[in-house]
Amino acid sequence: MASFLMNPNFCPTAAATTIFSLKTKRQPYSLSFNPSTHHTPKTPSFATIICSLQRCPRPEYVPNHISDPLYVRVFDTTLRDGEQSPGATMTVEQKLKIAHQLAKLGVDIIEAGFPASSNQDRQAVQLIAEEVGNTVDEDGHVPVICALARCTKDDIDAAWEAVKYARKPRIHTFIATSEIHMDYKLKMTKEEVLEKATSMVRYARALGCNDVEFSPEDAGRSNKEFLYQILGEVIKAGATTLNIPDTVGYTVPREFGKLIADIKSNTPGIDNVIISTHCQNDLGYATANTIEGACAGARQIEVTINGIGERAGNAALEEVVMTLKCRGEDVLGGLYTGINTQCIVMASKMVEEYTGLHVQPHKAIVGANAFAHQSGVHQDGMLKYKFTYQIIDPKDIGLIRDDEAGIVLGKLSGRSALKEKLRQLGYMIEGEELDDVFMRFKAICEHKKVISDADLIALVSDEIFQPDVVWKLGDVQVTCGTLGCSTATVKLIDTNNKEHVACSVGTGPVDSAYKAIDLIVKVPVTLLEYSMNAVTGGIDAIATTRVFICGVNSHSFTHPLTGETVHRKFCGTGAGMDIVVSSVRAYIGALNKILTFKDQSPTKICGENSLVSAENTPVSA
Repeated sequence: MASFLMNPNFCPTAAATTIFSLKTKRQPYSLSFNPSTHHTPKTPSFATIICSLQRCPRPEYVPNHISDPLYVRVFDTTLRDGEQSPGATMTVEQKLKIAHQLAKLGVDIIEAGFPASSNQDRQAVQLIAEEVGNTVDEDGHVPVICALARCTKDDIDAAWEAVKYARKPRIHTFIATSEIHMDYKLKMTKEEVLEKATSMVRYARALGCNDVEFSPEDAGRSNKEFLYQILGEVIKAGATTLNIPDTVGYTVPREFGKLIADIKSNTPGIDNVIISTHCQNDLGYATANTIEGACAGARQIEVTINGIGERAGNAALEEVVMTLKCRGEDVLGGLYTGINTQCIVMASKMVEEYTGLHVQPHKAIVGANAFAHQSGVHQDGMLKYKFTYQIIDPKDIGLIRDDEAGIVLGKLSGRSALKEKLRQLGYMIEGEELDDVFMRFKAICEHKKVISDADLIALVSDEIFQPDVVWKLGDVQVTCGTLGCSTATVKLIDTNNKEHVACSVGTGPVDSAYKAIDLIVKVPVTLLEYSMNAVTGGIDAIATTRVFICGVNSHSFTHPLTGETVHRKFCGTGAGMDIVVSSVRAYIGALNKILTFKDQSPTKICGENSLVSAENTPVSA
C-alpha cells in the first residue's frame, strides 16, 4: 500500500487502467496510478503525501447518480444557511462575487438562497443562476444552482423562477418530520406531512425541474420508520437527492453515521437517489457527523465556508474537504471531492469580509494560528523538517509563504512586488483593485518603514471587500481632549463627485465624526456594535475597526415562525493608522451597505393563520 501512496497522482476510480483492490477497516475500494506521472517527493512523508493527493476529473453530473462510487459532491450553502448567521447580511453584488469564488473552488452545487423570503434574495438567486450557472470553467465544470423552498406551491414557484435560467437548476424543498416539530410547529399529522411532501416534490418536477432535493427537517430527532416511509414516497414522487439534516446539531457522530446507514438499508428505492448530509454544529460535531455520514454512504455533503450559519453554524467546507483529502485514502475508504483546495483561503477571506463574521484565530485550516508554531519544541521540529508538526502544506489551501525567498515590502517596493506578496497571502488581485491597494500601500509607507503581512491584509480588507460606493470619505478633522467638547468636521463625496461637509460635537472624536456623517447621509440608523483592534504591535500599527448597524424602521422582515419583526444588521470595516479615520471608514462602509441593500418585501405565503400553518415552516433545514 505504501508504494501507491508515495505517488501523489493516483486517483480512485473503477475506470482506471491498473486497479489494485485493497481492504480497509471500513470497506473495500480501488486505487490506481499512472507510472508516467509518478513523482516522489525529495523527503517522503506519509502525512504530507496524503494531504497532497491529486484527483481524477469529477464524474459527469447526473442528478440522481454518480458514476464513481467514491466521489462525494460538495453542496455549499454559504449564501443561504450561512447568511442566516446574525449580522451576515450581504448585498446582491457580494453574493454574486462569492458565488463566482465558489465556482472557482469547484463546489458541485451552490445553494444560492431562499427566493420566497424576499425580492432581494430572489434577485440574487436569479442573477447567480444566469451568470455563474452558465459559466464553464477550463475543466468544463458548471455548478448546479439550487434554491430553497418550503413545501408550498408559492415557494416552489419562486424557486423555479429564480433558478431555471441556470444550465443545471435544482429545487431544494423541505418539511419537518420530527414529532416535536409536527406537533408544536406544524400542527400536522404524519399523514398530512407525508401528503404535503410527496405532492410538492411532484409539483416541482411538473414545473420542468428534473433535479429536486428533499429534506426531512430535524431528521436527527425523527422516528426512523416514518423517515423510511416519507423518503421512499418522495423518491417515487421524483426526488433525486435526499438530504438528511441534523437541524439542531443533536446527534453524535456514531449515531448520525448509523442514521445514514439505516436509511440506506431500509428506504425503498434508495439506490435511485443521492443521500446527502446537512449537519449543524450546536454540540461541535458538524464536521465529524458529516464525515461519518459520508463513510456510511452519503455522497453529498452540505457545508458552508468558515462553518457559518444558524446558531453555532454548519459543517465547515474547508474542514470536511481537507479531512477527505488528508485521510481519504488511509482511513475513509478512498472518498474524494472535486474541490480545488488552493482556492480555499480566498473563499474564506471573502466570506469573512463580506459577512463581517471574523474567523477565530484557532479555527482549523483557515484560522490565523492554523500554521503558527510558538512552542520551542515545535519550532525546533519545524526547522529540521516542517512536516513534523504540520500535516497540511499551506500551499494546498492557497496560502503561499516562501520564507527563503520572502518579499519584504517598503516604500521602494513596486506594484509587481506587492502583487506577488498578496498572492502569497492568498489574494489574487489585479487591475483597478490592485491599483487601489497600491495607492493605499504607498501612503502607509510614508509613515511606516516595513509593511507586515497583517498590515497588507487590513489594507486589502479596507479597499477590496467593500460594498458599492454611495458615499466615500474625503477628509475628516477632529479636535478632542479635556479642554472642550469633541468636535468633528467631515467631508464626504457622493456618486456625482459632489462634496458635502458637516460639523458636529459629541462625547468623543468618533462619536462626533459619526454624528457629522449622519447629518450628510440622512439615514437613521442605530449603532449596535463597535470594536477596534491593532493588527500589529508598535506605535505605528494599523488599526482595524468593525461596526454593526441597523436601520431605524427599515430593512426588517417578519420571522415566519414567531411573527416577530427582525431588523437586519449591516457590518462595515475600516483600516488606517489613524483610529478616527479607521472608525469613519468602517461606519461609511456599513452605511453604503445599507444604502445598496434594496428594501425587502417578504413574499406572503399563507393566510392570516400563518403561525400555525405548514406553509410558514421556518428556514432551518
